[in-house]
Amino acid sequence: MRFKQLGFIAALSLSALAEPGMAQTADPLPSWNDGANKTAIINFVEKVTKEGGSGYVAPPERIATFDNDGTLWAEQPLYFQLIFALDQIREQAPQHPEWSTTEPFKSVLAGDSKAVMASGKEGLMKIMAASHAGMTADEFAASVRKWLSESKHPTVERPYNQVVYQPMLELLDYLRANGFKTFIVSGGGIDFMRVFAEETYGIPPEQVVGSTLDAKFEMRDGVPTIVKTGDLMLNDDKAGKPVGIYRHIGRRPILAGGNSDGDLQMLEYTTIARDAEDTTPRFGLLVHHTDAKREWAYDKDSHIGKLEQGLVEAEQRNWTVVDMQVDWKTIYPPQ
Repeated sequence: MRFKQLGFIAALSLSALAEPGMAQTADPLPSWNDGANKTAIINFVEKVTKEGGSGYVAPPERIATFDNDGTLWAEQPLYFQLIFALDQIREQAPQHPEWSTTEPFKSVLAGDSKAVMASGKEGLMKIMAASHAGMTADEFAASVRKWLSESKHPTVERPYNQVVYQPMLELLDYLRANGFKTFIVSGGGIDFMRVFAEETYGIPPEQVVGSTLDAKFEMRDGVPTIVKTGDLMLNDDKAGKPVGIYRHIGRRPILAGGNSDGDLQMLEYTTIARDAEDTTPRFGLLVHHTDAKREWAYDKDSHIGKLEQGLVEAEQRNWTVVDMQVDWKTIYPPQ
């Protein structure tokens, strides 16, 4: 009888450990070092998910938005989508002999990245239009998948969709496990990111917001077809990010993460209360690239991912600034 009683007590103990509340005792962010920033994230999530608590937020309102370049995956030495576009230009060059004497294509073919960047927004838009437009949506997606499967980052030597941040993958999983809907809101192209976002981040294509080229519908041999054009509909950067959130999501986020001044307006839109009656808890997060040994160290003087005004506002608005060197145990997932 005594053994039966002990067995019954043991069974009850195991059952208790299986309860959802007990499962929360495991570290939800194992690649994050213990410290103020990790604690702030966990405290925020616990606050907004505690039913009956003063900061409780109903699941439909638990919207989290994240920039992609420099926040979820790396962005050096160039934005990965730009590298893709340059590769596409080089691949298509035999069909365009005029490019050998026409800028910015001449600089692309010469491998002069400084001259390409010096061509400014107008030159980059010509590159993006030439490499992205005039093909069907399916053809474009296939070209992105092919490039991701065949190309590797020049220094990290991994496929580009593996040059992602393990701590941020854990954060995305942690938020979703607590009833959040996670969105990408990035200056990168929406059609480009939708190809890999679900497999890489667990974010489905309908939850990707990005810069958008126009498209048109055609019937081709009786098949309904979407064809990409070169007309820019939305530049989802800086002030365009809140507009993109408004158009695509329709709810104001309660958490936003970025890494540059291009994300400033998204964090302001997320964290600044509408009025005195708006007491919803809100969280702003900036990834600060401080780790020159394991990744790159850059901020205000960078040609990519410039972070200057964001650091000033972070201090004023109590945003969490993640120090990659201090806060992250590891940078990339295991290969």
